[in-house]
Parts: sequence; structure tokens; C-alpha cells
Amino acid sequence: MERRKFLKHAGLAGALAAGTAPAIVHAQQQIRWRLASSFPKSLDTIYGAAEEFSKNVSQATGGKFNISVHPGGELVPPFGVVDAIQQGTIDCAHTAPYYFFGKDEAFAFDCAIPFGLNSRGLTAWMYDGNGMKLMREFYAQYNIVNFPLGNSGSQMGGWYRKQIKSVADINGLKMRIGGFGGRVLAKLGAVPQNIPAGDIYQSLEKGTIDAAEWIGPYDDLRLGLHKVAPFYYYPGWWEGSTQLVLYINAKQWNSLSAEYKAIVRQAASDAHVVTQAKYDARNPTALKKLIAEGAKLNRFPKDVMDAAFKASREVYAELNDKNPNWKKIYPDYSRFLADQYQWQPIADGSFDQYMAGQKL
Repeated sequence: MERRKFLKHAGLAGALAAGTAPAIVHAQQQIRWRLASSFPKSLDTIYGAAEEFSKNVSQATGGKFNISVHPGGELVPPFGVVDAIQQGTIDCAHTAPYYFFGKDEAFAFDCAIPFGLNSRGLTAWMYDGNGMKLMREFYAQYNIVNFPLGNSGSQMGGWYRKQIKSVADINGLKMRIGGFGGRVLAKLGAVPQNIPAGDIYQSLEKGTIDAAEWIGPYDDLRLGLHKVAPFYYYPGWWEGSTQLVLYINAKQWNSLSAEYKAIVRQAASDAHVVTQAKYDARNPTALKKLIAEGAKLNRFPKDVMDAAFKASREVYAELNDKNPNWKKIYPDYSRFLADQYQWQPIADGSFDQYMAGQKL
């Protein structure tokens, strides 16, 4: 995308039109930031979101503001980005906030919680609801300024060596799953394991674990999990959508001019949309290929879904009693979720259901 084209698309044409942009950009200082990703380069959709953002910023500023993107582990460990930003070791990061629910469960609102908002609902809560305001207040404790930067959409429910016929089959199941999903499954008797992506295949092949969830068809196909655990379940109720987020050191953010802040905001928004578009465009073809190669697609039995939903509500009630940050954010999030699931089935849901029944 050419610089002028991006600026127009980003809604900055009035301030940075062809005749005025050079004067504004040239007045700014040369800036170099380092962005630490929590993801490897091999995940071109997720890692690529940060690259898209960086490209947008550079093009919109005529190369005056450059942000170098570094894969997980190159600057700091993948799960060390929050500490690094707090300490000022890095300028910004791209990550999945629920990785840090061990610090505070409220991080997950900016990413995914079981039986939470889908991607459209979460984007609506962040941009037009109270989501951004509430998360900014929360992140102020960590010296972080946040922006949505990508969403995977609804994820799949993972790969299993054996069929899941009822909730009884969850008991004793050793599953690679992180965050809240693992905490909820543990209430059903599962044994959650936190295993890096590169070790999942080997763990399944050796029988160290019985099941594993990753993201969805496009990314799952790359890991080849269907070759060692053929039963592919849906939906991924622990991630009705997964929002990825740009974290910026608050001091660095506050040092930017108003023009550069506007460019960063719009560059992140553009990359957010592009990333989800990639998943929506690539998952259908990948799913067809997985099935052609032997994946057995199954829907979770209703008793599994019902038991997991009940367990998730028990977890949330416990958090309301012990976590003040959770108690502050959850009522607003849950009210927004209830409204979305009254509206979306009427419009999108009914339309999607009809179209799915047609011979397209």
C-alpha cells in the first residue's frame, strides 16, 4: 500500500493530504522502536500482524518512524513482554493478553475468556463500548497503552487421539491448553498442560498428552496434528474469538506527537482488520485439506458444552469474590455480551443458518 493511499484509508487525509503531509512528517523527529512479538515467524498470520502494523507506520511517516519486529525469544522470552515493557527494555510488543492471566485474570478480557464475545462482539466492545476505557485503566498499573491488533475469529476445539462421546471422556484427559480454558477443563477432571507449539506434535505422537488445541485450520494444518490425533472438535468454547494486542510502553507513547499517535492508532486498526481477514479467507481451504488428509470433524456433545459453561460460571463467580480488577470489568463485559447474543442471532445468525443450508 502506498503511503498516501494508506493515509487516506486511515482517515488522515485531511491532516496529512498530499500537500501537507511532507511538512508535518518532516517536522517530526526520526524514531526507532523495537517490537517484541510473542510468536514465531512461522505463524505468518499472527506474527504477520505486527509486520503489517510496522509497515503501515513507516509508510505513513515517509520512513521517519520505524518499528523493527522481533520474533518471540529474540529480544525477550515470548511470555516476558509485559515485564520488559514495564522495565522499559522494549518499546512495544505484540501478544495474546491471556498469556498473562497468572499475573491477573483481567488480562484475558483483552483477548478471550471461555464462552465470551465473538470477534465482532469483542471489536464492538473495544471500539464503541467501554472495553478500551476499562482496559486502559487496568493497563495503567503495568505502564502499558494497548491497541487491538488482530483477531483469529472463533477457534476450533482441538485434536484428540480418541473420540469425546460425553463429558465423562474429559475426566483424566491430558490436554495441551492454556489460560482459562485449562482452568475450566480442570473442573471437569481434565489435566491441562502448557506446551509450546513446536512440541505439541511430538507430545501427541508419544502419548504424553491425549489432546491439544492450537488455533484453527490454517495454523493447525502447519503443525500436522491430524496425523497423530485425528479427531477434530468444534467449537473452541474457550476462545469464541482471540484478540491479539499491541502493547506500548506508556512513557514512549506519551513522548509521541499528536500526529504520530494518530498514525499508530490507525496503523494498528488497519492491521487488526487485515489479520482477521486472512483467517477468514484461509481457514475454509485449510479445513477442506485437513479433512481430505484424514481429519475427522466432530461437534462437541451438548453435555460437554453444558458442563463447561457451568464450570466457567463457577470460575467467574470465584474471581468476582477475590479479584477487584475482574469485579470491575466483568459486569460491563457480561452486559455487552448478553446484548450481542440477543442481537446477533436475529441478524447474522439467522442469515448464516439459512445460507449454510443452501447448495452453494
